[in-house]
Amino acid sequence: MSDIAGSGCDQLIPFSDLKPLQEIEKSIITKYRKEIWSKYIKAIKQYNLIEDGDKIAVAISGGKDSLLMAKLFQELKRHGRDNFELDFIAMNPGYHDSIKKLLIDNCHHLNIPIHLFDSGIFHVVDGMASDYPCYMCAKMRRGALYKKAQDLGCNKLALGHHFNDVIETTMLNVLYTGNFSTMLPKLKSSNFVGLELIRPMYHIEESAIVDFTQANGIWPLNCACMVAAKKIGTKRHEVKALIEDLKKKFDAVDKSIFRAAENVNMDCILGWQKDGERYSYLDVYDEI
Repeated sequence: MSDIAGSGCDQLIPFSDLKPLQEIEKSIITKYRKEIWSKYIKAIKQYNLIEDGDKIAVAISGGKDSLLMAKLFQELKRHGRDNFELDFIAMNPGYHDSIKKLLIDNCHHLNIPIHLFDSGIFHVVDGMASDYPCYMCAKMRRGALYKKAQDLGCNKLALGHHFNDVIETTMLNVLYTGNFSTMLPKLKSSNFVGLELIRPMYHIEESAIVDFTQANGIWPLNCACMVAAKKIGTKRHEVKALIEDLKKKFDAVDKSIFRAAENVNMDCILGWQKDGERYSYLDVYDEI
């Protein structure tokens, strides 16, 4: 398995230590009830992510986040609500054969019935933006997933972004783009009418996902990108490291970053954007 690990899967414990499916599923609502299951349910209820009659396309990249998300949805149908339908979709953007096999094997063992489809995105991105491929790749992947979800008759697309993705996005926007915005728990698609993106792992911390994955002996894919395989040090990695450093100096600073997006004081900001229009606090100064 070492050759596969070097090709884009996380460095975990030997594949032979993969726990039986029943044990993996049971751990979600027992051992990881507080850190994972309860936070998953909290996001669904707080942001009304699932409604009666929903048909949800669950995007499976093969990484640790999406594999866990798939199991969470299955457990919800089994032990909680059964008022929605699921389709598990997995895109092959141009993986090496060994990576594609690992994706299929993991989903088979975890009983995740995926619709696997090819997109050739790695090849396209390499020709368009080989120096900085990640943004273009992510954008094209999102479009391909929306299209597949639409073809399957789904009205929602679920992505496996977690708590750390949210706060890292917030900090990236502040530090590198000069605006305060964050990753929302649900979002209506502007290009695919009737489709909505949802992020049910919004409150789950990455450390809990890593622990779940390692404890159950799962070998997930990492990025597995054939274009950026030799590139390191992205801005997101830098921000992740910055937040970890700040946590050593300021208690619960990650939680504060998250709450900041819930507690924007409109009386104390210089300007904002709404529906594409820019506003200054001076626009409403005389009304105060």
